[in-house]
Amino acid sequence: MTTSLGGSSRRVCIIGSIILVVAVVLLAAGCGVSDDVGDGGTVSTTESVETTVPTDGTTTTVVPSTTTTLAPEDATKVKVYFTKGEKICAATRLLPKTQEVGAAAMKALLVGPTPEEQQAGMVTSVPQGTTFLGLQISNGVATVDLSKEYESGGGSLSMFMRLAQVVFTLTQFPTVDGVNFKLDGQPIDVLGGEGIIIDHPMTRADYEDMSPSILVESPTLGASVSSPVRITGTANVFEAVFAITIVDGDGLILADEVVMATSGTGTRGTFDATITYTMAKAGTGSLIVYFNSAKDGSRVVVDEIPITLEK
Repeated sequence: MTTSLGGSSRRVCIIGSIILVVAVVLLAAGCGVSDDVGDGGTVSTTESVETTVPTDGTTTTVVPSTTTTLAPEDATKVKVYFTKGEKICAATRLLPKTQEVGAAAMKALLVGPTPEEQQAGMVTSVPQGTTFLGLQISNGVATVDLSKEYESGGGSLSMFMRLAQVVFTLTQFPTVDGVNFKLDGQPIDVLGGEGIIIDHPMTRADYEDMSPSILVESPTLGASVSSPVRITGTANVFEAVFAITIVDGDGLILADEVVMATSGTGTRGTFDATITYTMAKAGTGSLIVYFNSAKDGSRVVVDEIPITLEK
């Protein structure tokens, strides 16, 4: 008799346990518990940076040298624009793949140039502490929202250059023709104490004085290229004609080609050239863009971009 009651008790306990487990599972399902990881929203990553401000008022941000390896299908390649010799220049960033590519490019711009880029003379005029607050694109106009620090410090040149950096970075995208600005959520049509007027969507044409006569946008500093190499950008030179030279690490000329932009002599045009070179072995080299002076025929070197040359 005692044995029979003990067996019944065990059965009741087992059945009760099963019912309890089922109840917990159903409750969890009702609360949305799942093995799938959903969208966690925007992830913000902050890196430690050191910033120095030279006497000319130009802000230079030193970024820790890091190496990020991303598979092509997991990466988004964008351009960010800094300054070199008081002219706009392009740099490339490989970022985790995202649908918000404009926002990603702006965040990368605010980080500043890498140590290698700084060694090549690149700096940023965007003040330390400037943060990205938002971006909206409608009918070809991007409205970018930055923190109040964006208008702090620097003279007229610094103000124009920081505006140009943002405008060039955002107008690389085909959906953006011009850029409006907000500071801390408030639209502005004048920037800083210098009174820089920005009362319309700003375009690259508004910063022609900040643009080099030949702006190479691809390849950029540090890129690895192989022959034939495609070279793209914009130019505003006499009769739209200039030249591109590729040299190896010893300065030996591997290729020297005349290139023509879509327009010139006071009007900026685009160029897209494919140049073939030959070399015995892979190594470092440079891409040099220049034109011959219309006044005396002398060679005017506009830029020299260090690259890695593959065979």
